[in-house]
Amino acid sequence: MAFKRTAAMVPQTAKAEGDISSVFASLSGEAEKELPARYIDLKRSLIAENANEVQASWDRLIESLKSGVEEAKALREKIVPSVNFTDLTSGNLSPRAIDEIKRRGTVVVRGVFPADEALAMKEQTRSYIQENRSLTRDFKGQVFEIYWSRSQVQARGDPRMISAQRALQRIWEGLSEEQAATPMSYVDRLRMRTPGDTSFALGPHIDGGSLERWEDPTYASCYTEILRGNWENYNPFDARNRIDANMDLYNSAGGCAVFREFQGWLSLSSCGPGEGTLRINPLLKQATAYYILRPFFSPPKHDPTSLEGWKLDLSTSKFPGAAQGRQQEMSDATHPHLQLQHSMVSAPRVEPGDFLVWHCDTIHAVDPVHNGMQDASVFYIPVVPKCPLNEKYIQQQRATFLAGYPPPDFPGGAGEQFHKGRATPSDIKQAGGESALTAMGF
Repeated sequence: MAFKRTAAMVPQTAKAEGDISSVFASLSGEAEKELPARYIDLKRSLIAENANEVQASWDRLIESLKSGVEEAKALREKIVPSVNFTDLTSGNLSPRAIDEIKRRGTVVVRGVFPADEALAMKEQTRSYIQENRSLTRDFKGQVFEIYWSRSQVQARGDPRMISAQRALQRIWEGLSEEQAATPMSYVDRLRMRTPGDTSFALGPHIDGGSLERWEDPTYASCYTEILRGNWENYNPFDARNRIDANMDLYNSAGGCAVFREFQGWLSLSSCGPGEGTLRINPLLKQATAYYILRPFFSPPKHDPTSLEGWKLDLSTSKFPGAAQGRQQEMSDATHPHLQLQHSMVSAPRVEPGDFLVWHCDTIHAVDPVHNGMQDASVFYIPVVPKCPLNEKYIQQQRATFLAGYPPPDFPGGAGEQFHKGRATPSDIKQAGGESALTAMGF
């Protein structure tokens, strides 16, 4: 396949230049803005005639959250399940192990790559960054706007990675056999967090948009049981409506236009709790139901700080922690019943070559301080099924790859157009043959 660098290939829909801070109001310093009055009408239309059922459901949910938070508080990182790569990909996981993954929404897949291979990828990436340092954009020297290094392409296209992704897709329901068996390669950036860093202090949030979860009718339909007052019947692993949902209504820098079943990263370091790693909320079903219902409820007027006695309130346009064109963020002020200081737990220790994934609705964050003694480095690699929405994006992404520009979902600019040593289609083929090429839209 020919590989040509030309400015004429710049995508016509490229987003504004930026870095990972473009995605989050908290990292960019943006003040909260009042939402238009039409969001009051949106709230009323979503709850419709189910006010009594939703109030009763909320009351049950708050009680369930209390016990869930205590469980997370007691177990900490031990609450996150781990499985071996060979058990996952050979179909040897027990029903109990699969149920635990579904319950927690997070799993560490151990040993997708041998440690020495993962460490070699990291060193190759360092060399690529150093060789092109003056052309490379980053956030505080911790998160790099790098997408097309040969090592990243190698990791994404390797048959072992594709095999792990395929096995994780089979945990979901509502996909056709072809969709579940054909992972697509959604290209993302990388992190190399240095010991002592406090700049990349990304607080609790969810990706896949914010207001879109309520505003896009198809996206909102994923949460129908919650909005009807039956949160216990909600199935987080039903993909039927998600494959058509619009998760980026505002074409934001960093908004995600594809359906990612799991977000994830491949570890390139030995990294444990408190060492700059991921933090997650392991109460997937309860936490999702809570943040979906949160905009519809207010505390007692006589005691705004109380966690008891909250009532349905459809009188304001507020969607706490949500903003147009940003990701949904959580805090003790906006989502107090989550008790984030207790319910957010660090990922267990990972080694180079381990693959950590979390459900697309999982609340997650990063350690506010990297207290470790070595770098905490990862390639962000999600699990993305084949479906028309994703295939359309992958075709656009292929064009940016050939031109060396950032992928369509990410902040624009020159990207890696003039980087020395960036990957070519032949590198994709070498990494994983036809499966890797198919995953990248070739």
